Formats: sequence, C-alpha cells, structure tokens
Amino acid sequence: MHAGDDVDALEKATEDFVEARPRLFGIAYRVLGSTVEAEDVLQETWLRWQQADRAGVVEPAAFLTTMATRLSINTARSARVRRETYVGPWLPEPVDTSADPQMGAERAEAVELAVLHLLERLNPVERAAYVLREAFDYPYGQIAEMLETSPANTRQLVSRARKHLAAERGERVGPSEHRRLLDVFLTAARTGDLRALEDVLAADVVSYTDGGGMRGASRIPVVGRSRVARYLVAFAPRFWPGSRVRPVEANGRPAALVQVGEDAVALLSVDVSPEGIDRIMWVMSPAKLSAYADSSAR
Repeated sequence: MHAGDDVDALEKATEDFVEARPRLFGIAYRVLGSTVEAEDVLQETWLRWQQADRAGVVEPAAFLTTMATRLSINTARSARVRRETYVGPWLPEPVDTSADPQMGAERAEAVELAVLHLLERLNPVERAAYVLREAFDYPYGQIAEMLETSPANTRQLVSRARKHLAAERGERVGPSEHRRLLDVFLTAARTGDLRALEDVLAADVVSYTDGGGMRGASRIPVVGRSRVARYLVAFAPRFWPGSRVRPVEANGRPAALVQVGEDAVALLSVDVSPEGIDRIMWVMSPAKLSAYADSSAR
C-alpha cells in the first residue's frame, strides 16, 4: 500500500467516526449517566477504530456502535464499584439538550435525569438493551448481535427495564404543567413557604442531593412530603440569599441553574406526576456542574 492510500484510508476512517460520533456519545452517555465517562468511551472507540482491520468492515456505523456499546457496558461495570464508595447520593451528570433535544438519538428517550437515575439500578446489559431499543430504535436482532446474546433474551432485557421504569415512575405530566410546578416550587422554596411547598409535593416525594461529599450537602435522600418541605424551609435562609436563578433546559426538561456571582452552585431538576413533584434532584457536585454551566452559557 502506498503512503497516499494510508492517508486516504485514515481520512475515510475519520469521516466515518465523525459521522457516527453524536450517536456514539448519545449511547455512551445514556448507559453511563456521565459525560466524562462517555467521552472516555469515545476516545477508546476512536483508538480501536484506527487500529482495526477496516478493510473487512461493511458497515462502519454498525461496527462503531457495537464497539462503543460494549465499552460502555464494561465502563458501567467498573463505575458501579466506584459509585458504591461515592459520598452521598449519586445523580447523573446533567447535559444541556437545548441545541440537540434528542442528543444523537432517533427519539428523546432515556435522557431525562430521573430516567437515567432509575436506569442506574439495572445491570449494565439491561441498561444498554433498553437504550438501544427505546432511544435509538435498533431492531432486536441487531441489539442481540451487539450484546452477544439471543433476540429472545434481548426482548426480555428490554421488557425488564420497561417494567422497572413503569413501576418506579408511572405517569408523567406534560411540559407546560412541569414548568408551572417547577416555578411554583422555586418560589415556595426560596421564600420558605411551608404550606405552598406541601401543596406542590407528592406524598412520597424524595429529594436527592449530589454534592460529591461537599460540606452542607445532605448525604442521605430526604423522603416524604412533610419531611422534604420542612427540610427545604430550614435550608432556605442558608442557601438562597445572594443567589440568582436562571431558567435552563437539562436533559430535555425545564430546570433551574442556581448561581452566586458567575459560579454555578446547583442545578435543580424535578420529576412530576399528576400527584405533584415526586422527585427533586439537586446536582451540586462542582465536577458535574462546571461542564453544564459552560455549555448552557454559550
């Protein structure tokens, strides 16, 4: 092979990878709930793609997807061990989906923070099967090849994931009602209005704070309407003065970015059922906030 052929082959390999990249990132992020880990998967996929015998690859996109999916599953297995030693609740890293609502997928499924948080409880293979089917609409046969299992088992994996989500999450409200309740919640939380908070919270609400061990962040979830409302009222005088709240979009849903000066101190996201807000997620870990704050500022 001539040097010119090598250059052409690498250019073609680069084109194929760049074209597939949004989809590869979308898969890896959904399986891992972390943009940092997803970028690591993409980097490893690129290195392996450069070293692969590409002459025998008929469909580069399918080959790259399989590679990224398997690397994501392996990363998720080691991440599970790391997360067992994480201080306090672990929440997925938020992403700004305002520019790409579907984030590389056929449909904007399995990208909401609440869904990613629940998917974390499934094993990595179940998670990958669900993501490939629900967000990217791959046929069961193709998912089975990627996961090195049978189509029948793949159907079972997806079915188990769907049942888990349905049992844990139930019916959701539409975008306008979601935004309205988030606004009501924010006003009540900032003013420490106990009655207004109790009115907007579901009976079985859970509040999670991911501070990655930082001082002042609750290290256990707060559960139940009256406990969560009282917690937020107690929290208000220490947290809200001097801050400003910016409406943003995170993971396909309205959210609020809390800033002190130019620094982001929290991203607030809620999950809402017809009974009210049933999941409150405070991402306060500086490592998870910085990339989101940068992208939402652009």
